[in-house]
Amino acid sequence: MANYGMALDYKNCINCKACESACKEENGTPMGADSYRIWVGTKEIEGEFPFLSMANSEFEPSQCQHCEDAACEKVCPTQATYTDDNGVVRVDAEKCILCTYCMTACPYDARYIDKEQHIVDKCNFCSDTRLARGETTTACQSTCPTKVRTFGDLDDPNSEISKLLRTRDYKQMKVELGAKPKLFYLL
Repeated sequence: MANYGMALDYKNCINCKACESACKEENGTPMGADSYRIWVGTKEIEGEFPFLSMANSEFEPSQCQHCEDAACEKVCPTQATYTDDNGVVRVDAEKCILCTYCMTACPYDARYIDKEQHIVDKCNFCSDTRLARGETTTACQSTCPTKVRTFGDLDDPNSEISKLLRTRDYKQMKVELGAKPKLFYLL
């Protein structure tokens, strides 16, 4: 068993959307802005509304944080949201009743309604596709031209992600909530 996580060298992001496209293709996620497992947000850092400048903007790639203490899992009345043996927060499509409690509970806004499958879905680190085929990385990592994403086993001291986290400073989002997110934003 592994304990999967991801490090994001977000300052390398050029907002090319290759990760979003690869994710949608790999996981059969419907096209369009309303359906996303991962996304790249923009943080405007200059000006006041309505005079905002994108000149010095930072791009913020994000997705499900695969929290060790996931709020979305706690509120799911059917246990459709669960954590697998590899520490990946997943969705059991057979159990999901579209109540959207998980969407409300997620502090990272990482859930969306998949209108084709009739479930509330999210990133699963390509568990059903690439990892199931024995591959060792996600679609978003493998397609990124600027090497923003590093996926791997947090418990393996020799994994690339473990080495990065030992040698680089990083931040995690909303740690004050106690969810223990497993996405690490490299500084």
